[in-house]
Amino acid sequence: MRELTNKVIQFRDNRHWKQFHNPKDLAISLSLEASELLENFQWKSSNEAVETKIENIKDELADILIYSMLLANELNLDINDIVSKKIEKNEVKYPIEKAYGVNTKYKDL
Repeated sequence: MRELTNKVIQFRDNRHWKQFHNPKDLAISLSLEASELLENFQWKSSNEAVETKIENIKDELADILIYSMLLANELNLDINDIVSKKIEKNEVKYPIEKAYGVNTKYKDL
């Protein structure tokens, strides 16, 4: 993960874009890119969107991941660490014996 993040940072730094990459603007950009990903699914079934828009879906997902890496870097957060800790929290909120095969919110399990 660090190697890929470094590649993203190098791309950004080569273009002198760090000046624009504060946490607020990176969070806004992340949200905008997530909305662009959703556009690929609007008015289509999930299968139809994947069949007809997969290349654009890949591009938008990549943008989301790139902005996520930049935001984590800007906040000095280790992606492996924060994802692992979130999974641990989710294991408590969604124990296998209650959550297996159901899509119920943790408060309603």
